Amino acid sequence: MSLLRLALLFLLVGTSDASRTLEGQGPVHPNIVLILADDLGWGDPGCYERGSVVPTPNMDRVASQGLRFTDMHSPSSVCTPTRYGVLTGRYCWRTSLKSGVYGGSSTNLIDPVRLTLPDVLRQAGYRTAGVGKWHLGLGEGKRTDWSQPLRPGPIDHGFDSFFGIPASLDMAPYVWVIDDRLRLPADTTVERSGHRRQEGGGFWRAGAASADFRHIEVLPRCASRAEELIERWGREEPESPFFLYLALSAPHTPWLPTESFQGRTEAGYYGDFVAQVDHVIGRVLEALERSEQAQETIVIVTSDNGSHWPVGDIKKFGHDANGGWRGQKADIFEGGHRVPFLVSGPGIPAGEVREDLACLTDLLATAAAITGTEPSADSGEDSFDLSPLLFESDGEFERSDCVHHSLDGMFAVRKGPWKLIEGRGSGGFTAPKREKVAQGEASGQLYHLVDDPSEKKNLWLDEPDVVAELQALLDQRRASGRSGPQ
Repeated sequence: MSLLRLALLFLLVGTSDASRTLEGQGPVHPNIVLILADDLGWGDPGCYERGSVVPTPNMDRVASQGLRFTDMHSPSSVCTPTRYGVLTGRYCWRTSLKSGVYGGSSTNLIDPVRLTLPDVLRQAGYRTAGVGKWHLGLGEGKRTDWSQPLRPGPIDHGFDSFFGIPASLDMAPYVWVIDDRLRLPADTTVERSGHRRQEGGGFWRAGAASADFRHIEVLPRCASRAEELIERWGREEPESPFFLYLALSAPHTPWLPTESFQGRTEAGYYGDFVAQVDHVIGRVLEALERSEQAQETIVIVTSDNGSHWPVGDIKKFGHDANGGWRGQKADIFEGGHRVPFLVSGPGIPAGEVREDLACLTDLLATAAAITGTEPSADSGEDSFDLSPLLFESDGEFERSDCVHHSLDGMFAVRKGPWKLIEGRGSGGFTAPKREKVAQGEASGQLYHLVDDPSEKKNLWLDEPDVVAELQALLDQRRASGRSGPQ
């Protein structure tokens, strides 16, 4: 990077506006690397949970060099809907997907005409690439012929290139996708593997696979691809900014740490896999440094939902992957959707904490603000600009509430310290998923998260005015089609 561009970049992020065009110069924008882990819990990184038995020096480094958000939420407690929200700035329950997740052979979920996060950045002159887990469907109609182009797909949604896998690492077909094609045909099959909890080799479903596909190689190969892109971008057109979306396949099942990471932690295969995830983050940071791009790059590390870590695992390993929050992945409780969010880069204060309520859908509006891009009025319906929190600008972060959503479609809404859950039960993996309600009992759940962060005392019957206010807010957010600024 030239000294001139570096100087202009620091001027850019130091101004009261997130983006500034300088006299006689075009817009100067930071590179952006978004690392989205899969099922990483709020309590896994040591910077969030001092009692974590998993060493996470690289995540801790990002926190020390930048900001740590403590009240960040995924828009859903599971994979596909969160990824939709990250890329579109819109809650996924506004689409046809009202519950559950997509499979490996599902069709494309994002409307090809919908503006996405990489679209916003590409409009500002960014090179864009997606690496890792997609899990938003490929193509139209039920796919039976994988030899045809996988369109619509990532390269129809703002990415110049894509290298990765169709869905979760435990979902067939087990194939490598490059842009809109399979690297090799899915002409072999693999047998089902049992879960590590039941002494299996690492859970995955039976199904079609390519001859070169090895589950244990996915995380390292995606890390290598990310390194290659960063270093190539540093050599070719170093004056042009880039956006890298690195959607890791881990620590989601199957828990498959490579040999050098096995036994690294006291939390079994899961903890070892988290340690390997942290190592991958370190590889990305080192690639940025080797290519002399670290000082001009915003790095974001977060997760698509909470950890799949029930109470039994907490007791067995002495490790609370969800940091004391109730529940786990898939649940409507905080453990399902409160996620780590670390961000560092030029102009971002070092070692500070942000306690503001925020959501991963906010990334689209934030990217638009940073780059001075004007999204269309029918995009990013649930996205708020985070840049006032990132750069300590004169603006105000405008989000006042957030809608949560569980695996089976249970809704919750959060405003201030209050959280209303529209139903009884977890709505996800933790039993009971749905509770039957007897006459006279509370039909939903209401918690004051400041006084009761563990969501143990249901105040539904004690605070009818709060229930009425929050229920009306939730109804309005669903009916209006948007929650973000008009």
